[in-house]
Amino acid sequence: MEINSNNLINKDILNTKKFDDLKTDGIDDEKKLREISNDFESFFINQIMDVSLRNTNIAGEEAGSDIVKSMYIQAISDASSGTFGISDMLFEFLSKNNK
Repeated sequence: MEINSNNLINKDILNTKKFDDLKTDGIDDEKKLREISNDFESFFINQIMDVSLRNTNIAGEEAGSDIVKSMYIQAISDASSGTFGISDMLFEFLSKNNK
């Protein structure tokens, strides 16, 4: 059996679509774009908090404290998503430039 790069590349991955063409389980495009924007803001907040709390003992120093700290940071970033304005700016930018 001969293996070459043509067999390894999924052709569907290479086909990109505009956001207007995407329909996901009946969710309209604007709602899906808002969700993606909020997810990005949550990720951004998570990264900032991870760096800023890296050297703290907020969850103690015992076994598993890193896991508890990461869960705490994730919960805060998810709850704060959509409140800092980053997702609003991203949503507006993508909405205007996607049409």
